[in-house]
Amino acid sequence: MNTSTHPVDHELVETAAHIARTRCRGENHTMAAAGRNRDGRIVTAVNAYHFTGGPCAELVLIGAAAAQGAYDLVTIVAVGDRERGVVPPCGRCRQALLDYYPGVRVVVGNGDGRRAVPIAELLPESYVWADHQTEPV
Repeated sequence: MNTSTHPVDHELVETAAHIARTRCRGENHTMAAAGRNRDGRIVTAVNAYHFTGGPCAELVLIGAAAAQGAYDLVTIVAVGDRERGVVPPCGRCRQALLDYYPGVRVVVGNGDGRRAVPIAELLPESYVWADHQTEPV
């Protein structure tokens, strides 16, 4: 695996941490995500836990970003409630992020190990759904 890293967007991490501290209450919302669009806007979201499954904060963020017209996320981070810090995306979220934003960087790690890595490095040898879509008619 290539280990190319980029500077960590500390404002983005703090925004997600703030949302986790102030908006994640109880068992239904335990994770917050923040994403920075290429134009500088920050979009936030929380997960929607439900016994039937429910979307992770990163998946909710994809929809929230689209609803706000932020179609070019460049960096994303997820932070857990109860001061759990940065939490890496699950496999489903890694695949969805790769499909929607193949160039996005994801903040992972904590403390001195925190870094921003390209999503493709978190999901090596992956199926690329976008390559198999047909052009709209």
